[in-house]
Amino acid sequence: MSQADRSALVRLEKVNKSFGEQRVLRDIDLDVHSGEVVVLLGASGSGKSTLCRCVNRLETIDSGTISVDGVPLPAEGRELARLRAQVGMVFQSFNLFGHLSVLENLTLAPVRVAGVARPQAEARARELLERVGLADKAGAYPAQLSGGQQQRVAIARALAMGPRLLLFDEPTSALDPEMIKEVLDVMVELAAEGMTMLVVTHEMGFARRAADRVVFLDQGRILETGTPEEFFEAPRTERARDFLSKILHH
Repeated sequence: MSQADRSALVRLEKVNKSFGEQRVLRDIDLDVHSGEVVVLLGASGSGKSTLCRCVNRLETIDSGTISVDGVPLPAEGRELARLRAQVGMVFQSFNLFGHLSVLENLTLAPVRVAGVARPQAEARARELLERVGLADKAGAYPAQLSGGQQQRVAIARALAMGPRLLLFDEPTSALDPEMIKEVLDVMVELAAEGMTMLVVTHEMGFARRAADRVVFLDQGRILETGTPEEFFEAPRTERARDFLSKILHH
C-alpha cells in the first residue's frame, strides 16, 4: 500500500517541547498512517520517549499541533479520556495495578471507562490473554509473574480498549534478555495483523523485521526517515552512521 492510499491517523506539525531550558523536541513533523508501524530510533536523550508521550498528552507541547484522525488533541476532561481510549500505551515499567488480578487489570478500563458489561469485558480479556500466551494467568497477580509476562499482560490490557493506535515506550528495556523475545514476538504479530504502532525501542532486530518506517531522532530533531532497508543499509547522515556503528557492533 502506498503512503498516498493511507490516511494519516496521527499528524504532528511543527511540534516543540522544552523542559526548562532544555529543548527536547524541535519542529517535529511526522505522520503515522493507519496500519503502519513506525519505529523511533536514536540515542538516549534524543527526544524519542517525549515524542511518544506527547501523542496521548502525557506530556503537553509548547507549540505546534498534534491531531489524531484529523482532530486536534483535547486539552483535558472527557474528550481527552475518549482519545486515550483510542490510543493505547505500553510503558517500560508495565504500570499494572498490583492489587488487582491479571483479569481485573484487563477489565477495569473497559467496564469503568467504556461502559462494557463485565461478562463481555471478561470474555474479551480471556481472548486477549490467550492471544499473548497467558490464558492460564487470569487469576494471578502481577507480582507472581515474570517481567516478560507482566509486559505481555500490559499489551493485552492496552488492546482491551480496542485502540486504533498503540504507543510503545521502550517496552523491553526493563526486561532480561530471555524475556525480550516473548514480548517482541507479540509485537511482531500485532504488526503483521495491521495494528497501527508507534514504537520507541533499542531493539534493532524488531525495527528491521516489523517496521514500515524508521524515524531517526537526534537532539530533538528528525534527521532521517525511511524504510528499515534504507536506514540500516544506507543511512544518509553521518550521525545515523555513527549511531548504527555503535549499536550494531556491540
